[in-house]
Amino acid sequence: MNSRQMYEKIKERLVAHRHWTFRFDAKQDAMRVEDRRTKKGVTISLPGVIAKWHEQKDEAVREVVYYVEETLKTMEEDATLSGNERNIYPVIRSASFPTETKEGIPLLFDDHTAETRIYYALDLGKTYRLIDEHMVEKDKWSRERVKEIARFNVRSLPTPVKEDRVADNVFYFLNTNDGYDASRILNESFLADMRARVEGTMAVAVPHQDVLIIADVRNDIGYDVLAQMTMSFFAGGRVPITALSFLYENGKLEPIFILGKKRRT
Repeated sequence: MNSRQMYEKIKERLVAHRHWTFRFDAKQDAMRVEDRRTKKGVTISLPGVIAKWHEQKDEAVREVVYYVEETLKTMEEDATLSGNERNIYPVIRSASFPTETKEGIPLLFDDHTAETRIYYALDLGKTYRLIDEHMVEKDKWSRERVKEIARFNVRSLPTPVKEDRVADNVFYFLNTNDGYDASRILNESFLADMRARVEGTMAVAVPHQDVLIIADVRNDIGYDVLAQMTMSFFAGGRVPITALSFLYENGKLEPIFILGKKRRT
């Protein structure tokens, strides 16, 4: 299964929507689905879908089709921030993620690390919409208000973790599939609690939107395992973020580059 074949498979499920257009981007390994009436759409990274397809087959395609249909349906609606304060959350994206909509409207975002940025989203139930300056101006809000509310809401999300041990290293996984698993990296009190729990070096990874990995690295093998694990999640994620991991020290995140059994920062 290559990207062109996956593009055709997804397109076949969506062509019934007569107002939608489809474009395959070989350079970016992605497909673009757009509503010609609103000029709004969604871009899908195909390698991640293909990786999931090898494991889940048709279920992976159904998941993407559902995501596209719900997202474009939401874009037809005129979403507002006022009255939806409890549904505003931060989302983590890669540093290469677009900073404006396809219509040229700037998105709200803040710098996070050299590899990631913080965007803000309005949760609409089955999907969400990234908050842009037009939405803020329309509701006469400020950027600071959006940021404050989003940070408060992410701190209120549950933080259940599952534990796994490999070669004396401990790995914790947060995977609730609520769309904001990676966003928990912004919950400073949660990270501080985990740091108190970690006996070795603490590393954090957000390979895609639906997982947060915290590693208690106690030997060199731990770095290798974390690197392989992060790359695997990155390749299989619907919304990939970064294949790099971060050291967590003194409340700060620093990217780490792992080669072989040695750590390079």
